[in-house]
Amino acid sequence: MYSEKVLDHFMNPRNVGMIQDPDGEGSAGDPECGDYLEITIQVEHSIIVDIKFMVHGCAGAIATSSVLTELAKGKHILVAYTINENDIVTALDHLPKEKIHCSLLGTVALRNAINDYRCKCNK
Repeated sequence: MYSEKVLDHFMNPRNVGMIQDPDGEGSAGDPECGDYLEITIQVEHSIIVDIKFMVHGCAGAIATSSVLTELAKGKHILVAYTINENDIVTALDHLPKEKIHCSLLGTVALRNAINDYRCKCNK
């Protein structure tokens, strides 16, 4: 059902936690009834130099959140903003169709974190 990469990111998630005093924060999902993801980012010269996540959800939600942080870290915020569900699924080699929605959580939360960062910069 799950690829080796999904299982690896589920069993050994990368970048778990929350950044203290983040430059941007974003979330997605519903903490009351399903998967919920929070992302914090640290940005220097428009580059995401650190990214952390906290997720409440299934193996798919954990794995997609973990790989998303690897895809975004070190990227310019405009490039990171364009990461989509297909990028996440491709990086994991495969995701069962019924778990594709998990990758959407990551893209929404990351975009919300980048938007939060941009709003803070414009103040």
